[in-house]
Amino acid sequence: MSQKDLKEAFISNLNGTSLQEVALGSFLAPLCLINRGLILTIYYQAKKTLPLPLPLISHLILDFCLLILPLVLSCTVLSSVLHQVILGLTVVSAFVLWYIHHVSIQSAQRTVSTFLKSHVQFKQVPFVTIFRVFVNVKTAISILAVDFSVFPRRYAKAETYGTGVMDFGVGAYVFANALVCPEARGKNISGSKMNHIAKQLMSVWPLVVLGMGRLLSLKMSGYQEHVTEYGVHWNFFFTLAIVRVVASLLLAILPANKSWLVALLISGCYQFTLETSGLKAFIIHNNDREKDFLHANKEGIFSVLGYVAIYMAGVQIIRLSLDAHIMEFV
Repeated sequence: MSQKDLKEAFISNLNGTSLQEVALGSFLAPLCLINRGLILTIYYQAKKTLPLPLPLISHLILDFCLLILPLVLSCTVLSSVLHQVILGLTVVSAFVLWYIHHVSIQSAQRTVSTFLKSHVQFKQVPFVTIFRVFVNVKTAISILAVDFSVFPRRYAKAETYGTGVMDFGVGAYVFANALVCPEARGKNISGSKMNHIAKQLMSVWPLVVLGMGRLLSLKMSGYQEHVTEYGVHWNFFFTLAIVRVVASLLLAILPANKSWLVALLISGCYQFTLETSGLKAFIIHNNDREKDFLHANKEGIFSVLGYVAIYMAGVQIIRLSLDAHIMEFV
């Protein structure tokens, strides 16, 4: 086998991991964030001041060690002991919280009291920013690490059935994009709906350019390709662009607070079609990729339906969150 064939085989025919391991790994980022907050609390109680000295360097080192490094290690050299990593960070969080409470009870009580009385800035949800940051960080780590043996094969994308961490990641990426779309944030559409859709078509040109750039660079360099992931010409940048345009079209027709219904209808109808027709067999088993564009890129094209459903669910969730925050100010 050539070097290219060996590399393609290295990332192909994988079965993913268990949903339990994926769910367990999702607890890592919140634990890291909690530990960072607790350590800053200890520093504030000791020095009575924030930010840290030399804020640019000190905060960079602190954030890298507490937020980035655990994510890198958990999906590489420490992936086999993920349970112990989660348990260890939980123990550290509990110990630091106990220390803060018992060493300076009055200060801790004032801190908790201030926190309980605080309000999120109007129409700003910190969870969204934090979630999007961690999704992007985890995506960058996985994309860079997946071609190396230190990255567990079970974390890479599954071939047909199964769930890998990267399968969960692409869904989370689409979900994160939905949380900040104009319709989800309640922004009024200026002008006609057709003009709004036209603006959304124009707004996805960076994704189209990135998709074309990736396609051309892969074909010209002869770099290994996992064809059964998206197809011969398709890639995730094209998926993001199509999902954004389709979702904008749906949200221009239907109210955003009914996005959950659209998500259920799309996902339900798509799953029903897969199970009752020959579509599933066509996507999984048909290898006649030279017939036409649809056959060459069937995985990427049909996956758009599932991603649109995820996107619409994300719009509904952020609408509910914003409505809850608005009610706090009424």
